[in-house]
Amino acid sequence: MGTRVSYPYEVKMKAIEMRLAGVPVKQVLEELNIKNHSQLKVWMKWYREGEIHRLYQPVGKQYSFGKGPEYGSNEQRLAAENRYLKQQIEVFKKVQRVGEEVVGQAFVELVEELKDKMPIKEICIHMGVARSTYYRWKKESRKENSKAKRDEEIGKLCTEHKFRYGYRKIAALMPGISERTVQKVMQKYGWSCRVKVKKRKVTGQPAYVADNILHRDFHATAPLQKLVTDITYLPFGQSMLYLSSIMDLYNGEIIAYTIDGKQNLSCVLDTLNQLDSLPEDIILHSDQGAVYTSYEYQKQIKEKGITMSMSRKGTPVDNSPIEAFHSTLKSETFYLDDIHSTTNACVIQIVEDYINYYNNIRIQTKLNNQSPVDYRQLVA
Repeated sequence: MGTRVSYPYEVKMKAIEMRLAGVPVKQVLEELNIKNHSQLKVWMKWYREGEIHRLYQPVGKQYSFGKGPEYGSNEQRLAAENRYLKQQIEVFKKVQRVGEEVVGQAFVELVEELKDKMPIKEICIHMGVARSTYYRWKKESRKENSKAKRDEEIGKLCTEHKFRYGYRKIAALMPGISERTVQKVMQKYGWSCRVKVKKRKVTGQPAYVADNILHRDFHATAPLQKLVTDITYLPFGQSMLYLSSIMDLYNGEIIAYTIDGKQNLSCVLDTLNQLDSLPEDIILHSDQGAVYTSYEYQKQIKEKGITMSMSRKGTPVDNSPIEAFHSTLKSETFYLDDIHSTTNACVIQIVEDYINYYNNIRIQTKLNNQSPVDYRQLVA
């Protein structure tokens, strides 16, 4: 029997956030070092059903199905149930930005879950969806199930023949299905023939992965001594936005940030280039994202005289200060004000205003109840 792996809350929430942003399951598993896609599926189920408390539980300690924490009064229980229904609807609204195919599937699943509590007609009215549209989506959902069954049969044949057959031979064993369709399915799930696999020459610059020099020592004795950086998703506007930020561990101040519509090299380089007049022996810590391990980013790092440090793969807690800031930013703005869909301009304004508030006004206990800027100026 294999060893059961327990993932921290931060990893689970980051995985959920990436899936809501439309990041493919395979990429989420690789970046966060999650072993089994079924674990991600369970976390998404808990999130959709409003059972956030289950994400905090270690392996073997989750609440049993249909049960949650004990409530002190009937009012608390009713309030929790209301939050549960509200979260289901809000999750659906988030999914609406992904695409019509996913919207239909999500809505059909939502109706199946709620139809015992209220009539289908009322659910459609609350969600602003015509009943005819729901039944059309339901019909299309059955077609998707048919496709899933077809894919399962193709996978079964590939496994039975130990992946010795290419798509033409597999198609010959499945009359009525075109070779092109079989080829697409096999490529999608990585079921292609594994005999005499073509070797391809690796091109481009190799990724540079730095050692974890910081080693979770987040204490700094002077400004610009230890910095941490990361990118987070902002799925609240008309399109996906990304926030790249750099924090000074001395006082938790955000000393550079960029909001962009793409999570690319240009975004992180713009953030990095906001750092001027740096002292010697400065450490910048990040995760092992492709933008940070790229040749161009490492070139800029060396030109600035910065020593690079990187988290271990799939270990967000190695970079917890900046992860916590990004989580706090969303909790104290978008989630607190119940903002799930607005314009990109509003998203940018909210983030900029909050960073200004966070640096100059918001006090922190660890800084003797001072804001980051006040603490830095007082010491200086």
